[in-house]
Amino acid sequence: MTDAAFLSRAIAQGRGLAEADIVIKGGRIFDLTSGALLKSDVAICGDRIVGVQGDYRGVRMFDATGKIVVPGFIDTHLHVESSLITPLEFDRCVLAHGVTTAICDPHEIANVLGSTGIKYFLDASLATVLDLRVQLSSCVPATHLETSGARLEVDDLLPFAKHPKVLGLAEFMNFPGVLARDPACLAKLAAFQNRRIDGHSPLLRGLDLNGYLAAGVRTDHETTNMPEALEKLSKGMFILVREGSVSKDLHALAPLITERHSPYVAFCTDDRNPLDIAEEGHLDFLIRTAIKLGAPPLAAYRAASISAARIFGLMDRGLVAPGWRADLVVIDDLESCAVRQVFAGGRPVEEALFEQRSAVAPVGRGSVKAARVSAADFVAKGSFPSTLAIGVVPGKIITERAPVTLPFANGERKIDLDQDAVKVAVVGRHGVNRNIAVAFVQGFGMKRGAIASSVGHDCHNICVVGANEDDMAAAVNRLIEIEGGFAVAEGGDILAELALPVAGLISLKSFEEVREALIPLRASAKSLGVVLPEPFLQVAFLPLPVIPHLKITDMGLVDVDRFEFVRD
Repeated sequence: MTDAAFLSRAIAQGRGLAEADIVIKGGRIFDLTSGALLKSDVAICGDRIVGVQGDYRGVRMFDATGKIVVPGFIDTHLHVESSLITPLEFDRCVLAHGVTTAICDPHEIANVLGSTGIKYFLDASLATVLDLRVQLSSCVPATHLETSGARLEVDDLLPFAKHPKVLGLAEFMNFPGVLARDPACLAKLAAFQNRRIDGHSPLLRGLDLNGYLAAGVRTDHETTNMPEALEKLSKGMFILVREGSVSKDLHALAPLITERHSPYVAFCTDDRNPLDIAEEGHLDFLIRTAIKLGAPPLAAYRAASISAARIFGLMDRGLVAPGWRADLVVIDDLESCAVRQVFAGGRPVEEALFEQRSAVAPVGRGSVKAARVSAADFVAKGSFPSTLAIGVVPGKIITERAPVTLPFANGERKIDLDQDAVKVAVVGRHGVNRNIAVAFVQGFGMKRGAIASSVGHDCHNICVVGANEDDMAAAVNRLIEIEGGFAVAEGGDILAELALPVAGLISLKSFEEVREALIPLRASAKSLGVVLPEPFLQVAFLPLPVIPHLKITDMGLVDVDRFEFVRD
């Protein structure tokens, strides 16, 4: 608590009149105002930096000789659910990589559970060591083209608006609804005009972009190329450069990360799972990759901290300076961004710190309510052999329209492995209906078997991709049995699985256990011929009808550009 007594202590410790609570001794600080590396102790009182550029003594001393102290990293847009672990496990997982603030949109769990899911995240945000901030989910469901487990209107969101961890309104994915001035969209936007409103506008340009921004949207994490990024910047939009497990935009946007642009650019991961975090890292990975791609270290570290903080109005953090929040990362050097010690709100991140957190009870058990399926449920009916397949683009959630002519008999289109045309189906799982839609997808390289996921953005129906209808049924039925998750099937057998019983999205296991479970899942998918490096999240994005160009929901194949179903 910041009161007069605390301020008195802070002033005395900053002036060196009393021992600081903590001193990081003997290192250099990275001054994000000038780019200089300054030999300096860092003195901390409570959750606040109180001294730099001086010789300090502390109750606790941390040796940073030969190392560099930088501000804690801020992930500006992510879905904790996509890490497949609870918020408290996510806390343990990413703090080790220097992430001291995370701005999350809980719309994955909200699409399954509604307000209950948002409340779960807000409760967790009060328990985590890192500062977990919440943007209220704006599009539940994302569109009218799919079946969700819940619906949130503006009156459902407003009771949460004054929560201390709420910043504003999360990514407004239904940009066609905004441009069409849909009354429900306008009501939500109007209610949050004085708060942060996140955008979601893939490939939106020109006058349509102007209209979208006129609604008060200020950020975008769906930018995938430089001309798009430069136009959005010039129109006052902040670009959140994303590098997740599937969506990888950093290479394309690395030229944007300059000292000139850095005040208007930040980093985000959006969706990143524990195996990728273990193998590559989190925001530390984005920083070192950006630098390898030519970004000046000053620009990269600004994007990871001070720029991110200012974009989201978190004015107390982002610099290593007196009076600023003591979110700090001790690294070996700027280029490698190898994290050696983290301080979150002035607290050294140690295992004992996590043991002090309050427990948060899981929600959303038994949320997979789909009826069992059979191979006959995955017949692909049509009037002729030609159709559009969903063309997967590795490293992107944008898909292409891929015209195919398939084997055809008795009004049924068949799988054609020679064209890499396998089936994709979405099975409604919320107990609202028994919808099953079937289409074709190219790009997986699958030769046999099937993989299924109850993570299916954003309404999270079950999505299954298969070269064999019997295996598609086996994989889906296994997910029903284990309350959701991932499953790989071949010859009627389940080769690998991961249960995600919290809303069909989140495991109750530790992040280390989830990380280990993902290894045989990937190996099993590869054994089917799958060539995608992250097949399960790629499957999970096939039902997302707000990302161009062709997607599938439980209601059918969607032409995202026209925002209507494909009729063939």
